Amino acid sequence: MLDSVEVVRRPKGKKGWVRLPIRWTVERTFAWLQKCRRLSVDREKSTRSAEAMIRLAMIHVMLNRLHPKEGQAEFCYREAA
Repeated sequence: MLDSVEVVRRPKGKKGWVRLPIRWTVERTFAWLQKCRRLSVDREKSTRSAEAMIRLAMIHVMLNRLHPKEGQAEFCYREAA
């Protein structure tokens, strides 16, 4: 369990897009989830069904990584900048 929360802020004096450590990972994951049409707009009646749809979407993403479709490039992380 987390004892404290660390706020990640933009470095002073920087303009434009800046890669922030954890925030970038979260935003990337949200972008993957937005590819699922059902999650693009929140129409679920309960939070349990919304959570179930998010889990299904992530399972779909991970299965596609483990066993890519024919003609799809195998997933690999890029080197950190």
